Amino acid sequence: MVVQDSMDAPGVPLEPFLHQVGGHLSVLKYDEHTVCKPLISQEQRFYESLPLAMKRFTPQYKGTITVHLQKDSRGHLSLVANPLKESRGPFKVSTQSAAVAIWQTLQQTTSGGGALPLPQWQHTQRAHSLKESPATALLRSELHLKAHVPSLVEDVKGNQTERRSFNPWGLHCHQAHLSRLCTEYPENKRHRFLLLENVVSQYKHPCILDLKMGTRQHGDDASEEKKARHMRKCARSTSACLGARICGMQVYQTDKKHFLFKDKYYGRKLSVEGFRQALYQFLHDGTRFRTELLEPIQRQLRALLSVIRSQSSYRFYSSSLLIIYDGQETLQTPHGSNVVKVDIRMIDFAHTTYKGSWNEHTTYDGPDPGYIFGLENLIQIFQDIQEGE
Repeated sequence: MVVQDSMDAPGVPLEPFLHQVGGHLSVLKYDEHTVCKPLISQEQRFYESLPLAMKRFTPQYKGTITVHLQKDSRGHLSLVANPLKESRGPFKVSTQSAAVAIWQTLQQTTSGGGALPLPQWQHTQRAHSLKESPATALLRSELHLKAHVPSLVEDVKGNQTERRSFNPWGLHCHQAHLSRLCTEYPENKRHRFLLLENVVSQYKHPCILDLKMGTRQHGDDASEEKKARHMRKCARSTSACLGARICGMQVYQTDKKHFLFKDKYYGRKLSVEGFRQALYQFLHDGTRFRTELLEPIQRQLRALLSVIRSQSSYRFYSSSLLIIYDGQETLQTPHGSNVVKVDIRMIDFAHTTYKGSWNEHTTYDGPDPGYIFGLENLIQIFQDIQEGE
């Protein structure tokens, strides 16, 4: 859809979300309490028909917005959101145009709210107008990034990841998207994005564990090649034997005043024992093990397990589970007890299916056995850690 008359309307400049620890497409910051992501019809319909019992375990759905790329007089690009006033049916954002738009967001200098300090690109043009091949444009872009943020590039490739003050995964996602850019720049197109609650906005130093849940990751609409690829990933990782694998995490280290990071490649290589040790590491702040977090985490996981068991026909293929707590020490009440804030949230429902869902390929009976298997194992591992096994 091409829109000409809204390009000059005031909007909200979008910034990279600094606490993205997993995923392959960037999550963007709309405001302090809201993030946005490219709209996928199946995910939108899930949020719009969400069972009441599940709402406490998912981000609050805040509607949709239109997003477009905006170029200023100097040729600098920004990704700008305009609230969607009209009521429209959902439609699917193409993977290619979304990748172009999201990558361009990272090419601007963002400001405020601790945004990622990336350089503004001085000569952002269509690759064909610069008479560059996509490969040449990619090389030029990577060299430009390396000249300005060498530590971020190194973070993705080496152990120095653990010594940086913010998560480099978002940059890694954007660099991957760059290789998919096409020569036609969709400057006059607009796209629909979902608005969702920023579930870590209340935390000073959000410690986040992103777990890919279930024993199956491919959706019903996956091609045979994609299905085979995801099945291999599950078989070679803890997804097959535990129903969960680590897709990313960040843990605040109070002794060094920075975050420790792990990505999905780290998670794929873990054995069962390695997975258990990673959960232990997730609760260690560099000085001590946060034993006070174990009980509330287990309590919320059990509550979620009860909810999932009650949802017949749902299959949460390729969705993730976030476990969140604050890296800042717990506060004490006037009575001397500690206030511990822990959050458990399900995210990413692009491949979730249920009876009555749009474009469903198969209707399933009963609750999701793979997700339940993963939750049961998580609870058991946290219990074993608590008991010192």
